[in-house]
Amino acid sequence: MSTTGIGTFTIRPLDPLGDAELLHSWVTHPKAAYWMMQDAKLQDVEREYMRIAAHEHHHAYVGLHEGRPAFLMEKYDPRYVELTGLYDPEPGDVGMHFLVAPTDRPVHGFTRAVITAVMDELFADPRTRRVVVEPDVSNKAVHALNEAVGFVPVREIDKPEKRALLSFCTREQFLAARGVAV
Repeated sequence: MSTTGIGTFTIRPLDPLGDAELLHSWVTHPKAAYWMMQDAKLQDVEREYMRIAAHEHHHAYVGLHEGRPAFLMEKYDPRYVELTGLYDPEPGDVGMHFLVAPTDRPVHGFTRAVITAVMDELFADPRTRRVVVEPDVSNKAVHALNEAVGFVPVREIDKPEKRALLSFCTREQFLAARGVAV
């Protein structure tokens, strides 16, 4: 659980079938273009999240704001998923994706509060030493958010589906970005 000036965030495991309609509405929304599922059918979303649920090194979660679904979070082991062979992982590396649900009533600072809650969740595990992300190089909005919570870009990499900006955030960098003495 993470509490901010915007409210309380909790995270629960995603139910691939029970959450599929909700996720479908999120990942096919125009604001989710970087999620690369714009043309996905409901069955495609079910299949993708069933695949993730069955994967030993990839997990999906629904983030709740004040008890209501508000974002999607994925965490993965970059030794086996997404970044295999694209960089030299270190012990304690955890990969992350997040997607904020579309809304007609945006709240200033909400997305930053979400990424902070996601990072709180990842660093709640004492084994996590560093969070790794690989957003599309053209996604300037997420680069700014990542920087705001402590991520440092390392280099561009070529993934099969995109050119990505490989970035890392240690626990110390995250705490420093939050203004917490380390």
